Amino acid sequence: PQTEEATWMSSEMFRPNKKSSFHDSTSKLPKRKSGLRVSCLGLGTWVTFGSQISDEMAENLMTIAYENGVNLFDTAEVYKNNNTITLVSLSRRSSFVITTKIYWGGQAETERGLSRKHIIEGLRGSLSRLQLDYVDIVFANRNDVNSPMEEIVRAMTFVINQGMAMYWGTSRWSAMEIMEAYSVARQFNLIPPVCEQAEYHYFQRDKVEVQLPELYHKIGVGAMTWSPLACGLITGKYSDGVPECSRAAMKGYQWLRERVNSEEGRRQLAKIKELHLLADRLGCTAAQLAIAWCLRSEGVSSVLLGVSNTDQLIENLGILSQMTPQTVTEMDALLGNKPHTKKESRA
Repeated sequence: PQTEEATWMSSEMFRPNKKSSFHDSTSKLPKRKSGLRVSCLGLGTWVTFGSQISDEMAENLMTIAYENGVNLFDTAEVYKNNNTITLVSLSRRSSFVITTKIYWGGQAETERGLSRKHIIEGLRGSLSRLQLDYVDIVFANRNDVNSPMEEIVRAMTFVINQGMAMYWGTSRWSAMEIMEAYSVARQFNLIPPVCEQAEYHYFQRDKVEVQLPELYHKIGVGAMTWSPLACGLITGKYSDGVPECSRAAMKGYQWLRERVNSEEGRRQLAKIKELHLLADRLGCTAAQLAIAWCLRSEGVSSVLLGVSNTDQLIENLGILSQMTPQTVTEMDALLGNKPHTKKESRA
């Protein structure tokens, strides 16, 4: 559905449909670090684009997503992400947001990490492959202990000042690392990060719900989250083993197969079955419920979807119209893993 009216969350975000809002009040929003407007759902290209699906399917997915209000498309220098250029033919470049991530570039020592050299050369390489003049957000894809924080922040400031990116953010950084980057930026009058990209789903909660909220309020850093379906685990497709066509069956994803077959994985699958029953009662799919659950969290500006066909995408775009406190409470009781915030701990 196309945007009817902007409905704001923590980091200047609009939802594809007015009816998709879970936050009715804007009076308690954290301070905003950025005026960039992104859709509450974005399309990720990890694994699927360039390896799991055809170029034709990739273009279809991007077209459907864009026509249904999605304006955010996430890539990385290590992804096979040339399909992103198909967006140029869809509409004006200024009407969508492209991100890329820098860290894993090549085999040489100078082609990895967050040195000034690799940040600048890695971003130039990404722009060349994407056939774009600039990306909207460049993410530092994990922190680099071998690169001084000042060097990282200065390099990110440089690529922004050169017009290669509009903003920069972090991915898989700790709250302490993000705060250090912010402090360095303020000390030397440089540009601080505006967003952290973090894994977030039913079984990965602490960082987004406990560690990051303080940063939302103190310095305005928002969150863009990925893997809302826990690499497909939440859909229930692994309940009876690992299907041949699934991500866990792909080469290089032994870690996911081990996770599915582990004792902890079996416990999670049992909880997922109960969540499916709850979704049935609410009149939605398990995937729609999981995505709505992610969006209810404070500071989450956008949730990145990972899909391999149009049916999955259309299903995931049809998120719940309302996530009530009663539903959240019921889900917390079922999951049994709600983290304690600092306020709750003090109490």
